[in-house]
Amino acid sequence: MKHNKSKSELDYKDLTQSDKDLVAKLVKGGFSRREVLKLSMVTGVSLVAAEHLLTDGKAVMAATPKKGGTVRMASSLHGPDDQTDPPQFTSTIDYTRGRAVYNGLIQHANDLTPQPELATSFEPNADATEWTFKLRKGVDWHDGSKFTADDVVWSMNRHLTEDSTSVIKSVLATVKEWKKVGSHEVKAVMHSPNADLPTLLGMFQNKVVKDGTKGDWIGTGPYTMESFQPGVKSVHKRNENYWREGANLDAIEVTGITDTVARVNALIAGDMQLVVQIDPKAFRQVEGADGVTLLSTPAALQLGICILKNTKPGESDDFVKGMQYIQDRKRIVKRVLKGKGSLGNDTPISGAHGNDWCNELPQREFDPDKAKFHFKKSGESGAELFVAPVTPGIEDAALLAQANCAKIGFDLKLKKVPNDGYWGAVWMKEPMNVVTWNMRPTANSQMAIQFGPGGNWNDTFWNNDRMGELLKLSLAETDTAKRHAMYCEMQTLIHEGSGMVIPAFSNINDGIANNVMGMPTVPLGQLGACEWPEFIWLA
Repeated sequence: MKHNKSKSELDYKDLTQSDKDLVAKLVKGGFSRREVLKLSMVTGVSLVAAEHLLTDGKAVMAATPKKGGTVRMASSLHGPDDQTDPPQFTSTIDYTRGRAVYNGLIQHANDLTPQPELATSFEPNADATEWTFKLRKGVDWHDGSKFTADDVVWSMNRHLTEDSTSVIKSVLATVKEWKKVGSHEVKAVMHSPNADLPTLLGMFQNKVVKDGTKGDWIGTGPYTMESFQPGVKSVHKRNENYWREGANLDAIEVTGITDTVARVNALIAGDMQLVVQIDPKAFRQVEGADGVTLLSTPAALQLGICILKNTKPGESDDFVKGMQYIQDRKRIVKRVLKGKGSLGNDTPISGAHGNDWCNELPQREFDPDKAKFHFKKSGESGAELFVAPVTPGIEDAALLAQANCAKIGFDLKLKKVPNDGYWGAVWMKEPMNVVTWNMRPTANSQMAIQFGPGGNWNDTFWNNDRMGELLKLSLAETDTAKRHAMYCEMQTLIHEGSGMVIPAFSNINDGIANNVMGMPTVPLGQLGACEWPEFIWLA
């Protein structure tokens, strides 16, 4: 550290770049007492001076965003089925491109409260059977045409038609139709009350496209699409005619690096400034590297095994029970996830969902004897699990299950397949496959998209009529205790009857270069639920 001031007089601007990098890394972690001590030891300043440097550094880094530069981001999955049309978005790379090019009516704040985006306001009628949205004026599409209510009505009604292939069709099932009220005002008319509608409209697939189109990368968003090669990369340039202040970066490049080791190496080498899904095995490597930071956001990111209920062996409830009881959940969280996660209970809802989590549902424990009993009762002596690195830790969790199965005489074979094309070729097709789900903004939307009867993403093909009834009834229930009881009943139905095995939830663990500022922390997916393109800048 080279400076002329005494150590007690130092400010952030006086530090060397390497010390600034350290301050940036500690600031992003929230600088606890441990971080203050670390800075004191490395720089040789007092604890009081170290705390001052961190506070000063935080203020400097929170200053006015800078314009310019290019950021390269690597997702963990991509392939020839990368999508252009929002209702078909299925992966982080789709969501990122969608956030760069398109806007929605609503976007989520870091605390998941719905904020106006293309809408300027949203109001329900007295019983939430209608919602009125006033729309932003003066917004241009990338081709120069004007944004109007016709675009919203077209985009939103595409999720509702009988032949719709929207992956969130079941989530929006309470909406009857969208109507144009004026040139910049629309109304959602409901089949039944839905107090959650504004929050649901912030989901990745609810981007607004031009009237009569399927997106085609013509949006109203902060970036235009310069080039797009499915399974390779996309290049986006700043939209100089954006309706808000605009993106800070000149350009972004979005690609995929499916190998977890290569992804981390690309971050540390500076080839990528943002990478998703850091494998727990690499936590120490990233935390110890110069110029980069591990971002760990508590969330309900699922490590799961999807067992199809419409074919063998999953059609046997006993087989599913065997797979559930053989999961050593505590070991997965402690050893596989390195403590950056929480126990799963074979439902998609966790404490991250607040009061809607059924915390009174008894925790299913690791019990090899019960697993052996149920496997024997199912008549199955072995099975095959298709495994790809769809989320960090899932492969090790599968290996642990295989080892535990071997101890009770059950032959669990692991069929390793690549990430590329996994969601099109394996998921929802093979009888048993690993799966991961990002947390959805509400417990109802989470359960509806995974377990709504007949839903396009009901990936265990478990269709329960009572589940469908409760999904609708709970949206109209305003009594907190009654609503919680309904959510408990739904989680119990899933826990006892579906084909889903969820032994653990992971934090969202991503990697970021220290000179990237302004990263959102929305806990619904990687890198702030892909909200970053509009807001980050380079220090």
